[in-house]
Amino acid sequence: MAEPLTHFDPSGAARMVAVTDKPETARAAVAEARVRMAPATLERIREGQIGKGDVLAVARLAAIAGAKQTPQLIPLCHPVRLTGIDVDFALEPDLPGVRATVRVTAVDRTGPEMEAMTAAAAAALTIYDMCKAIDRAMAIESVYLVEKSGGKSGVWTRGSAP
Repeated sequence: MAEPLTHFDPSGAARMVAVTDKPETARAAVAEARVRMAPATLERIREGQIGKGDVLAVARLAAIAGAKQTPQLIPLCHPVRLTGIDVDFALEPDLPGVRATVRVTAVDRTGPEMEAMTAAAAAALTIYDMCKAIDRAMAIESVYLVEKSGGKSGVWTRGSAP
């Protein structure tokens, strides 16, 4: 039988899950987002030729801010005590586009998976915003959890069993 969804009470009403009795542990999550774009747009990002400024520097700040604002954006998400946010970008000519990878660490009773995914989404949206004047056909193709660690369920990696 499938596990019950914890964000619903027995009557089906939405609720914020109680984490009071869970121990505080070190936790981490990694998420990625991919932005597909024209090869010329990718080359302009690489060369720093976007009129609004350094696309990846601004997207990095957006990712950090996004992680920190997650409980304000996702209604049932707990505020999590974040201890670190690392943002990396890969320029991928084969996509063509940019892959944003965000690692978020925390010490808390629940993990930072939502913070990592929100951060990756904010980075991708910022890349779109900064480049839309030259490439409105860009597409944010995916935002997904890559891995998480800590807490009762331990380590999970994309491609492994649930």
